[in-house]
Amino acid sequence: MTSSRSAATLDGFAKATDAVQGVYLRDLEPLTQLVVRTCNSEYHILVSADGEVLVEGGRFFDRPTPAVLEGASLGGSFLKVGWIGVGLRMEIRDESRRIVTSPVRHIDTGSRPAVVH
Repeated sequence: MTSSRSAATLDGFAKATDAVQGVYLRDLEPLTQLVVRTCNSEYHILVSADGEVLVEGGRFFDRPTPAVLEGASLGGSFLKVGWIGVGLRMEIRDESRRIVTSPVRHIDTGSRPAVVH
């Protein structure tokens, strides 16, 4: 991964995320189920449409909750929209809050990895 100093620019962030394995939600069929393991939690995500998901897991989603998976970030202000990337943080918005997870370690669709890029 690129150093945080070069990732602090838009160009640096784009180059850093191009090298990351991950998945675009728009490439997944509706009702695809993902299990995303971060450094601190596990999330079960059911893909709907246009970034909308049902998410359960972690500290904040104790039951399936309608939300929008905004995308992936390094935890700063740049966001790769509609993307989940290994090593990056998921940014998830529900009705009342925006949650930024710890970095993603693994993306799975049951028995087969969903890491497609």
